[in-house]
Amino acid sequence: MTQPQPTLHAGCTENLNVTGFTPLVTPRKLKASLPLTPAAERTVLAGRRAVQDILHGRDDRLLVVVGPCSIHDFGQAAEYAGQLAALRARVQSRLEVQMRVYVDKPRTTVGWRGPLIDPDMTGANDMNRGLARTRELMIRVSELGLPVATELLDPFAPQYLFDAVAWACLGARTTESQTHRVMASAVSAPMGFKNGTGGGLKLAVDAIVAASHPHAFFTVDDDGRACIVHTRGNPDGHVILRGGRQGPNYAPPFVGEAEGLMRAAGLTPAVMVDCSHANSGSDPARQGLVWRDVLGQRLRGQTAIRGLMLESNLCPGKQSIPADLSQLQWGVSVTDACVGWDETEALLLEAHAALGG
Repeated sequence: MTQPQPTLHAGCTENLNVTGFTPLVTPRKLKASLPLTPAAERTVLAGRRAVQDILHGRDDRLLVVVGPCSIHDFGQAAEYAGQLAALRARVQSRLEVQMRVYVDKPRTTVGWRGPLIDPDMTGANDMNRGLARTRELMIRVSELGLPVATELLDPFAPQYLFDAVAWACLGARTTESQTHRVMASAVSAPMGFKNGTGGGLKLAVDAIVAASHPHAFFTVDDDGRACIVHTRGNPDGHVILRGGRQGPNYAPPFVGEAEGLMRAAGLTPAVMVDCSHANSGSDPARQGLVWRDVLGQRLRGQTAIRGLMLESNLCPGKQSIPADLSQLQWGVSVTDACVGWDETEALLLEAHAALGG
């Protein structure tokens, strides 16, 4: 006898692993509650122009992107920004200093994903609060005259935050992602593209070429409506060397390879070296060694080197996130280990002097 078939209904085939939906503030509402101030806007525009001029050879200064591996305490981030803004003023004749305000962290498996997703580090994932606190911080940093640099990770974040961003990048895990490459084609700020975790450089150059062309992709508009955005392409891309599984890639042969690949692709050679990650073996004590080596290459005439990146915090090292958040050490990274402020200041002053400051 034929068994009766179950009645099918909406929900039988979708959202089977979803536990809930939380409404998200629209970009327009967030921007209205936290508008970009005139002072912040001036900083963003000036920061973007400075990077564009450096990348395309109209400004012979060195771009320096420096700051915490990730923001985890907004008050400490503001304190760091105050110190960096003062240092920026001292070295601006030879260095264009912009602050890492990294708030959305890619994870190899699982872990805390940054203050944009989980601003209270409790697992509550209050993203509305994360968006508001992040935007507030970016505006506050920009009002100091210090341009904001960040990583492009979440596909929705640019609509909420990127009017306050002077420089952005794709990380090693996303440079190969088609979704992120087409998103980069819409970004109004210059973009860096890291080599992949394997270390291959052509991947980053291919990403720059892809992002420089027009694309269309799904996103939301300022009113939170799903839409298709059409882009003209981002002409201000550059390579970031961050090392790979085989080890560091900041030595002259790698810089030369990146330069050659960019020329072959019809791009202006522009290379930044990340002093952390695989280039330092994730050892903050080696960041200064990488910094000085790359600076030496630049002084010896390697003009393709247009920038350096340093992971830096108020205090050196890193810490795990404790169950009792009151036990967090002040000013110490909760993700990658960083150099402390004293070394940061010394390295920037040393570069400024070496470059003829």
